[in-house]
Amino acid sequence: MILDLTTDELLSTTRCVRKRLDLTRPVERDVLEQCLGLAQQAPTASYREDWHFVVVTDAEERAALGELWRQGAARYLGPLDPAAAEGLEPSRRRLLESVLHLVEHIGEVPVHVIPCIEGRTDGKSALTQAGRWSTIAPATWSFMLAARSRGLGSCWTSFHLMYEREAAEILGLPYDEIMQVALVPVAYTIGTDFRPARRKPLDTMVHWDRW
Repeated sequence: MILDLTTDELLSTTRCVRKRLDLTRPVERDVLEQCLGLAQQAPTASYREDWHFVVVTDAEERAALGELWRQGAARYLGPLDPAAAEGLEPSRRRLLESVLHLVEHIGEVPVHVIPCIEGRTDGKSALTQAGRWSTIAPATWSFMLAARSRGLGSCWTSFHLMYEREAAEILGLPYDEIMQVALVPVAYTIGTDFRPARRKPLDTMVHWDRW
């Protein structure tokens, strides 16, 4: 099923979905392949066929990756206590509550998509880093847009990368040759009525000609 969205609606309502992922509904392989096929057409800086997607549906592997992701979240966020959100301003509180929900359920999300690049950029220059990420990042975003159009939710996450080597062992990836860049949880959404997010005025972040 393709949702009836205009291009602008698709671009403005593809949210980072955490709390509204349907953890009980399987995601069909052919739907994922449609999204991945569209990801191949992304406007990458160069198409060298050196990027890959590892699609994880095995329950034990997802649980193991989820545990690494939770450990990474704890290192980044500190104690994973929902009470920590109570004193925050509303927008930050909602974000933290959303993240903590995914921390609790990440292993139950029916699909984990791991975008990868051949070769590592550890310690390389900004130019080298940018050149490599300019291939996989647009492709992953295209995948996420295609998923949204089919009633799926997703979210670019990276907590598990604190334990990338351990994740590589779970997935059978050669760590020295393949670099993981994200973990994208994917599931059908509970409802499809997502709205544009509140953002700061455009003139607070756009700079014409000079900073």
